[in-house]
This record gives sequence, structure tokens and C-alpha cells, in this order.
Amino acid sequence: MTRKSGLGRGLDALIPGGETPSATNVSQIQIDQIDPNPRQPRSNFDADELEELAASIRQHGVIQPLILSRSPQSGRYLLIAGERRLMAARQAGLFTVPAIVREASEQQQLELALIENIQRADLNPLEEADAYRQLIEEFTLSHEEISARVGKSRSAVTNTLRLLKLPASVQKALSEGQISEGHARALLALSTPVAQGAALHTILKKNLNVRQTEELVRQLSGQRPLASPRSEPSAEIQALEERLRSALGTRVSLSPRRKGGTITIHYYSDEELDTLLDVLLGDST
Repeated sequence: MTRKSGLGRGLDALIPGGETPSATNVSQIQIDQIDPNPRQPRSNFDADELEELAASIRQHGVIQPLILSRSPQSGRYLLIAGERRLMAARQAGLFTVPAIVREASEQQQLELALIENIQRADLNPLEEADAYRQLIEEFTLSHEEISARVGKSRSAVTNTLRLLKLPASVQKALSEGQISEGHARALLALSTPVAQGAALHTILKKNLNVRQTEELVRQLSGQRPLASPRSEPSAEIQALEERLRSALGTRVSLSPRRKGGTITIHYYSDEELDTLLDVLLGDST
């Protein structure tokens, strides 16, 4: 619950009074006066989803206002949040859209676009990682500061950033949906791009799932195979594992028994261990 409210802090700062802006805060702005956000972290937009949204807008209009800032030099508007709605409104043939106009720095423009996309799960992992990278390199934010702004654990931010260390072939497969973020994180345990690329080839050829990929990585790393292969867990256990994985930002395995069971938390670097310890021990400083 706390995590969800954290995600809204950035947008709430530009929308006084909470999630539902009053009519007095909303203006109708001409679409041809709105420029895209150059710091928009999302680069891929599904054509079918846009058409569905455009169809909804034709029937009901744009329900949630866009957030814009205005350039004092040109008088034009810069989009901060709502790019999908703007694109779909153009597709629907609208000439104006409802919007809230607020002042925002370049850092806020990136932060708010990132927050909105995370709230809607619109970013692929590499887009999210690249946005974090921009916040670090251009605005010198720490992993802890990014975590506070986007409402994710520090370990989740750190692990997402590590995806940028993967070779281009693996990043391409992840971006195109050929492998999942779980596959990609498992490949990070291999020490060279050559080994990671070879493992990717095997994953795609044999259609390995994440657990099979983790076992492949163990073998390629020269580790002994697990003594007793784990049977496929129930849907309930998988859902619990996913909740823990999301909270901690790393792979978590549950092994229930008749009475009790065990939780295994995996980490793939000393830095990741440090961030996990901070989360588990409550040390955020």
C-alpha cells in the first residue's frame, strides 16, 4: 500500500488536491500547440492498444487530463505526462485535449514521465533502466533518491540498471519480448558477453523458461547442478514468489512443506547483496 502512494507523489506535486483535479485547473489546449517530451522514457507504443484508446476517446473523450508545461520563449506547450493519450487523441481526430499546465524543471519532466509509465506498467525493463541512467548521469541522483521518487526498492532500481550491462544481442531480445526480465537477470551471472550471447542462443533455440535458464547458467559457470530438480510450483506459490520478487528486486523461491517451508533469496553481485541487506534489515541510510 505504501509503495503505491509513493508512486503518486511526483504527479500529486503538479496536481493540487490529489488524483482528481477540479474543473478550474483544467484547460482545453490545441493539440498542434503541444510538443512531445524529449525525455519521455518510453519508445515503443503498441499500435493496437493506441487504436483501442483512440476508439474510446472518440466515444468518451479524454477523461484524464494531460500534464503540460509552457515555454516562456515560444509560448508552446511541452508534454510532461500523457503521451499515449495525446497520440490517441490525434488518431481520434481531436483538435484540443484537456490539460493541466504547471511549471516543471528538466529533471521533473523526466521523473514525472517515468512515474506515469511505471504506474501504468508501460515501460519495458530497458526503457525503465535507461530513464534511471539519465537521472543518475544528468541529475546526479543516487539509487536511494530514485527509489524514493518512483516508489520502488533500492535493490529493484539497482537490478534494473544492471540490465544495461548486457550485450546488445541480449538487450535486443529483451526489448522485443523474446526473453523476459527474469531470463536477462539470470544471464547477468555469466562473466562475459560471449558466454551471455551463447546462453541466449540456447534459450531461444530450446525455448527455456526462467528456471531452466538459471540451471543452464549454473552449468556454464561450472557450478554443480542442483541435487534435486525443483518441481513446477503451484499458481499460488508462483504468485507469492512474484510479489516477493517485485518487492525485493531479485529472484525469490518458496519451498513449502507439510509444516512451514523455506524462502531462498538469490543475489548476483556483492552490490546486490548490500542493497538486499538494506531492505531486509531496514537500513535505508
